[in-house]
Amino acid sequence: MDTSNKIMLPVKDGKVVDTTANGNSQSKETRKPGTLDKDAFLQLLVAQMKYQDPLEPTSNTEYISQLATFSSLEEMQNLNATMRDSQASSLVGKQVIMRVVNDTTGVTTRVTGHVDYIVRENGKTFLSIEGNLYNIDDLESVVDDTYLDAVALAETFKEAVASLPDVRDLTLDDKDKVEAAKKAFNAMTGYQQGFVDKETLDKLKALLEKMAEMEKQAEANKPDTEEPDGAGDAGDAGDVDGAGDGNDQAGAGGTEGR
Repeated sequence: MDTSNKIMLPVKDGKVVDTTANGNSQSKETRKPGTLDKDAFLQLLVAQMKYQDPLEPTSNTEYISQLATFSSLEEMQNLNATMRDSQASSLVGKQVIMRVVNDTTGVTTRVTGHVDYIVRENGKTFLSIEGNLYNIDDLESVVDDTYLDAVALAETFKEAVASLPDVRDLTLDDKDKVEAAKKAFNAMTGYQQGFVDKETLDKLKALLEKMAEMEKQAEANKPDTEEPDGAGDAGDAGDVDGAGDGNDQAGAGGTEGR
C-alpha cells in the first residue's frame, strides 16, 4: 500500500501527539483534569483542519458549527472572568478563610485574614492576605468579624474551664476561679454563648453545684462562737446581787435616820 501521501503522527497513550511548536508550549501549561479552555478548543479545531482527509474534507457547515461553539465558549469564559473580578473586588476589606493545598505534600491548611487588595495576573485573580497572595479558587468562605470574635471568645472560655479541676478534686480554695468562669460566661451575649460547647457548660454547671454543696457543708460544720450559758449566768447573778446589796443598805440607812 502506498503511504507517501499519508500523514504520519506519533501516538502516545492512545492519543495523537501534536509536535508543533504551539503544541509543545501548550503542554507546559497545567490544567485541571477534564477541563478544556478556549485555547485548547481552538488548537483542536486547527489540528482537525490541518490533518483532515483531503479526499473526505470536513464540510463547511460543521466548521461553522464548531466556530459557533468556540465563540460561545469564549464568551462564557469572559463572563466568568468578569464575574470573578467583581467578586474579588467585593472581598476587599472582608474577613475570609482560604483553603490551601500544598502541591508537594498534599497537606491542606486554612488561612484566615482580611483581604487587603486583589491582583490580576496571567488571567488569574489573587487575593492579598497579610502580605501573601492566594488564588481566589482557594477561597473557602467569607465570614463576619462578629462571628470570628464569638468563636475566639468561646475557645478562650473553653480553655479556661478546662483548666479548672475536676469535680472530685474541687476544694473551697477554687471558689474564686469557678466564680470568675461563671462571671465570664454571664458577661457574654446570647450570640456568643451559643458558640460554647455543651461539654464545657456541663462541667461549669457541675463545678458550681459542687461548690455550693461544699459551702453549705462548711457552714453546717462551723463551730458555735457564742459564750457558754454558765458564764453569762454568773455575771448576771453577780450584777443582781450587787444591786440587791446596795438597795438593802440604802434602805437600812434610811430607816435608821427616821
